Amino acid sequence: MISSVRNLLGRMGIFFALIFLAVLNSSAHDVGLSTATVRLRADKAQTELTFAIRDVEALADLDADHDGKVTANEFAKARTQLDKLFAAKCTLRCDADMVAPDSVRCQLDDTNNVVVRLEFPGRQFKELQISFDVIRDMTPGHRMFVSLLGPQGETLAERLVSQDSPSISVVLDAANGTPQSEAPQTFLGFLKLGIEHIGTGYDHLLFLFGLLIVAKNFRSSLLIISCFTVAHTITLGVATFGLFALRPTITEPAIALSIVYVGVENLLRHGEPKGRWLLTFAFGLIHGFGFASVLRDLGVGANGGGVAMPLFSFNLGVEVGQLTIAAIVLPIIWKLRQKENFMRRFVPACSVIVASLGAWWFVQRVWGS
Repeated sequence: MISSVRNLLGRMGIFFALIFLAVLNSSAHDVGLSTATVRLRADKAQTELTFAIRDVEALADLDADHDGKVTANEFAKARTQLDKLFAAKCTLRCDADMVAPDSVRCQLDDTNNVVVRLEFPGRQFKELQISFDVIRDMTPGHRMFVSLLGPQGETLAERLVSQDSPSISVVLDAANGTPQSEAPQTFLGFLKLGIEHIGTGYDHLLFLFGLLIVAKNFRSSLLIISCFTVAHTITLGVATFGLFALRPTITEPAIALSIVYVGVENLLRHGEPKGRWLLTFAFGLIHGFGFASVLRDLGVGANGGGVAMPLFSFNLGVEVGQLTIAAIVLPIIWKLRQKENFMRRFVPACSVIVASLGAWWFVQRVWGS
């Protein structure tokens, strides 16, 4: 019996050590996000794309001296190459006719983002297809939130496009210029994004794992998950609707510290610490601001478009992913709790890993990797 427990703990130790090494070599939320705004005028379509510079570096060697920073001079030297690349891989079809851009201009803005402006000549647009094939060459998993605006800046359509489907197609009503509804496609896009975000959000998952390994029973686990869900839903909504938000420079280190706290508390207070639901709720509020950064980076609501549907579907995706992972992990934890050495060896070992990863992320997010 003792031998089998030791073997089990040994295998679990190797497993978590491998996870530890894998996570150290990856950053939380490494999926690229960008925005595109297309405004239809009487005689042209003006398009503005915004990318993080790290995403554009996948297209061209911007950092000529390889010092980890892209200067204005380095970017200027690569501008001609980028202009040609975006002109070739950002296309517009109007009533089945391919339209080439009249002008393309790539710039590095004050916040170190790359802004690309393209102008397509046109006429009265009826059937419109815009393809952003350029994102296929960026980091795997890249997403772009596209807003199609009318002449007065009114939102005609919004779509979350991906590398698998980088196009937006709209049929405009000739009478009033309104598009056919695309809500189902946008809903599914944000639902999938929410699932993927929690699935690759190692910091959020590690925070929950640190809480659940000391949960005594199903009721306690359910209370922890529910408090985390309610808390992050509140701040996700508050931030997305623009009522209040915290800067990522505050939110991301705070999330890392919440992980450190949980790991250390597990080590200092044996068993399940009292009031864990309150702790979960408080830290869950901070994690919600982290979730909100995804929608903010995609520009949701920035052009006067709808916020409720992307917010609802993204949050639903987060919950679906969270519950799926919990349904897999919790039975394993409950099975291990039957072993006599679970609380004495397994929980402390896991808590050390949790606290160590949280500390690593804190240092990385405050001082850079």
